Amino acid sequence: MSPLQQILQYKVVAILRGMPPAEIIHIANALHNGGIRLLEVTLNSENALAVIEKLAHLFKGKLLIGAGTVLNAADANNAIDAGAEFLISPNLDVNVIAAAKRVNIVSIPGAFTPTEILSAHNSGADIVKIFPCLNASYVKNILAPLNHVRVMPTGGIDASNIHTFAATGAVAFGIGSALVDNSAKVTQHYLHQLTIKAQQLTMALHNAAHE
Repeated sequence: MSPLQQILQYKVVAILRGMPPAEIIHIANALHNGGIRLLEVTLNSENALAVIEKLAHLFKGKLLIGAGTVLNAADANNAIDAGAEFLISPNLDVNVIAAAKRVNIVSIPGAFTPTEILSAHNSGADIVKIFPCLNASYVKNILAPLNHVRVMPTGGIDASNIHTFAATGAVAFGIGSALVDNSAKVTQHYLHQLTIKAQQLTMALHNAAHE
């Protein structure tokens, strides 16, 4: 299964921002145990490139590892060299899309307005991250005229409302602090709760698909 096919199948991208590098393996295991299969390590995290490289090696075949907060072509190339299989940005930079396309990995630039979203799609994005995402109604309104564009709303999504976002036609969902809280100390209890939250999220999405 290609990286794009994996994203379209598993849908939930867990965003790791600012997590202690020494705890990343434990966090990744906890998320995997809860059913998460897609991890985004943001490049503004400590030792992000080394973390991506380590995760890509240790979880090969178990988790798809990508880079987030990819702001320019240099970031893109560094992330690719580290082993990232998808690139996610908060912004639209056609050079980042081009860097991803050169090596056949998934490009997910960020956009907000209909003009930006369509521009990202027309520039070769595989999926467009709607960021910041206001709510499910905003996504639904965007997709009314742009239903040929694959979108990934990010921000404000959790187990209690992911069904409303799934109903819009979005193909994937970026989940940050609602899943992985970087302000909490990473303990065994934290990791256990993380697995439970991941299970709740993936189950809510599964249920939404069968409503």
